[in-house]
Amino acid sequence: MDTAVAQTGTPLKGVALVVAATLLFATGDTLGKHLSMLYAATMVLSARYLINLVLVLVTMWPRHRSAVWATHRTGLVLLRGALLAVATVTMLLSLRVMPVAETVALIYITPVLLMLASGPILGERVPLIGWISAALGFAGVLLIARPGSGLDPWGVALCLVNAVLGTGYHLLTRILTRTETTMALLFHTALVGSVLSVGATLVIGGETMPTLPDIGLILLYGTCATVGHLLLTSAYREAPASTLAPVNYMHIAFATLLGWLVFRHLPDALGFTGMALIATAGVLAAWQASR
Repeated sequence: MDTAVAQTGTPLKGVALVVAATLLFATGDTLGKHLSMLYAATMVLSARYLINLVLVLVTMWPRHRSAVWATHRTGLVLLRGALLAVATVTMLLSLRVMPVAETVALIYITPVLLMLASGPILGERVPLIGWISAALGFAGVLLIARPGSGLDPWGVALCLVNAVLGTGYHLLTRILTRTETTMALLFHTALVGSVLSVGATLVIGGETMPTLPDIGLILLYGTCATVGHLLLTSAYREAPASTLAPVNYMHIAFATLLGWLVFRHLPDALGFTGMALIATAGVLAAWQASR
């Protein structure tokens, strides 16, 4: 598959699309931190998923009609969407009490967890380079979340829960892509997220109603997430995953920059070292996967 993409796509365009996507993701994370400190996480999340659902329907339903939501293993498809929705809630809750840079860096342990989980669940062998990347990744987590770092323990725990949920989401994605279409997975992810987030908002309610400017920021938050995922999907049509995987870690760099510009926070030296170790571990895991 990578060879076919390399022959028909434009790798430089793929890299540019990933850079743009990670900038949008980091912008969304920064907006998410600001909004989650003011409003219920479920209310903010509702905007993200409703925008996603509308965009999927507008772009795909006129051409594909009922094929948009046709599935073979509906239960697993819905479970996948629920895992992502709950993971996004944990992300917002962690951003409420954690700096943007450290939050984003900690959840990037997911590729390492995915590689380790693929062994017992998918029957894939974890080679030596995989164990090395795992050791680097966990060392990075320990450096960022070490005692004395000043990070909120509850926020760190939520980041790690997010990584576990994200691992489950990606494992199901790998399993379901054998039988389900990409558009069906996109639709049901948006649908499940919309139903769960809107339902939770109606049940829990919001502490306060957003102001008009904040409504605009909530809509911008949802747009950043949705457009970012579309750009990322487009990028993998232009270049092989092994080329693009390292570029994804621009997300950490952009999150660090925006966290400093907006909240005036920079990680300390050990925190930066931990972030670098997690990024290195992720790149090694991606390189191994591409082999």
